[in-house]
Amino acid sequence: MSCDNRSVARGDGKLSHDLLPGEKGPQDACGVFGVWAPGEEVAKLTYYGLYALQHRGQESAGIATSDGKRINVYKDMGLVSQVFDETTLNTLTGHLAVGHCRYSTTGASHWANAQPTLGATSTGTVALAHNGNLTNTAELNAMITERNGGQLTGEMKQGNTSDTALVTALLEGEPGKTLEDTATELLPKIKGGFCFVFMDEGTLYAARDTYGIRPLVLGRLERGWVVASEQSALATVGASFIREIEPGEFIAIDEEGVRSKKFAEPTPAGCVFEYVYLARPDAAIAGRSVYESRVEMGRQLARENTHEADIVIPVPESGTPAAVGYAEESGIPFAHGFVKNSYVGRTFIQPSQTLRQLGIRLKLNALESVIRGKRVVVVDDSIVRGNTQRAIVRMLREAGAAAVHVKISSPPVQWPCFYGIDFASRAELIANGASIDEISQAIGADSLAYISEDGMIGATRQPRERLCTACFTGKYPIKLPDSDKLGKNLLERPDSVGQASGLKPSPAALPGETAALAVDPDEDPAEKAGATGCDPGPDSEFENLLTDADLVPGTPAAAGTDKKESV
Repeated sequence: MSCDNRSVARGDGKLSHDLLPGEKGPQDACGVFGVWAPGEEVAKLTYYGLYALQHRGQESAGIATSDGKRINVYKDMGLVSQVFDETTLNTLTGHLAVGHCRYSTTGASHWANAQPTLGATSTGTVALAHNGNLTNTAELNAMITERNGGQLTGEMKQGNTSDTALVTALLEGEPGKTLEDTATELLPKIKGGFCFVFMDEGTLYAARDTYGIRPLVLGRLERGWVVASEQSALATVGASFIREIEPGEFIAIDEEGVRSKKFAEPTPAGCVFEYVYLARPDAAIAGRSVYESRVEMGRQLARENTHEADIVIPVPESGTPAAVGYAEESGIPFAHGFVKNSYVGRTFIQPSQTLRQLGIRLKLNALESVIRGKRVVVVDDSIVRGNTQRAIVRMLREAGAAAVHVKISSPPVQWPCFYGIDFASRAELIANGASIDEISQAIGADSLAYISEDGMIGATRQPRERLCTACFTGKYPIKLPDSDKLGKNLLERPDSVGQASGLKPSPAALPGETAALAVDPDEDPAEKAGATGCDPGPDSEFENLLTDADLVPGTPAAAGTDKKESV
């Protein structure tokens, strides 16, 4: 096996919005892709597959390929288009490949934590890509410690502090045991939300957690097979959609075709936020179009909350389908009130203080000719801290809006996610402890309305019991460990998984999940649970472009503006 990290100038993994001081919003999911296709240029197929999944992770990207004898991997910080060029892709030869675009889950954002991860097995090599977040990282780390006597192996020895590196190390298995047999034994022991796509020298594998928190699909090429996070990646590489990988399913793909087995009984609880924000609009999850779900959320929002207005505008791009539905149901004309600069992506040019003051206008500008003198309904997918909406309302006022009514196509976000979305801690969520009227006043709107929980769920056409709604309800379907065994930087602590953190176990738990989570009496784990997710969440592309004037007064972000580091 080999890992190419040539001597070129590396990016720092920051999007342009990360270069500006301000808050950090929930971040979106990682994207995974795998292909088994003899006779095809699998590296280029993987490149374009990751390109279609770029919205799920923008910090780093990597591809591993195998010719049946040797696995080669190339990964680096940056967008897919920045990490790879024609020359690099031409060196990644073979008949199977796995790829990954990352937003950091467990483990910091630096090169050592980029994926796919490499590791030795009893019969060869494994390359692994992971979307999601594990909840028993500490338990898995203890398994490695027990097996190796405290000695780090593989990429962990090289500084990889991600939960993916733990799984890769555990796939080493016992002498003489195949990777497939090792994975079959290991998968039932892994808890949390995960989609794994991995390979050895000759076989492609994929697995999805028993709850099916994150999506994973199977596609067919003329001369092979593809697995990917979303159907959009299949369409991009010309693969036909076959089906979703089922919760609790483990598949293997080689010259004999596709083999499937259950490693645990499925208990479906797919993430409802995939329908609200995370997945691309052209995706379908559990047979339901994401675009149609979002349009229906807008229609339902209009049924529940209608205001007299002259135009309905979206916050692009994630608010657009719901705004279309709202306009259809309310009869208020739809208009584009913002122009988005799609090319403000990743940059390593540090902005001057003057440019910092432009804030969100580097990414978004109001169309004054559309807005001036109008009563505006502006539709967005969610509110996290409220600072992005405060900036948007201010822009509309400055463009001459006569009134601004904010409509949100999801319920109030009041709880962090432990299964793959990087939400803020509870203390930073504006809906935690504030009424709708108070939030409306804080963001400067004339009115504010959220869709109901029932309305959102109804739009997905999924049974409530088959959805995870934890970020809205605090009801976590997968049991959570003690608070000292949670957190993005869990494996980077000096005590390695919090053995000496000083937190005391307690029988207390989050509302709605009495037996699921033990917490310290003085510290709810949700209060420090931010940045545990794989997926960049709503507002993530705007929030760090905000200026101090955009921060909601009284929030942790606003209180700490005088302590922000310059870049």
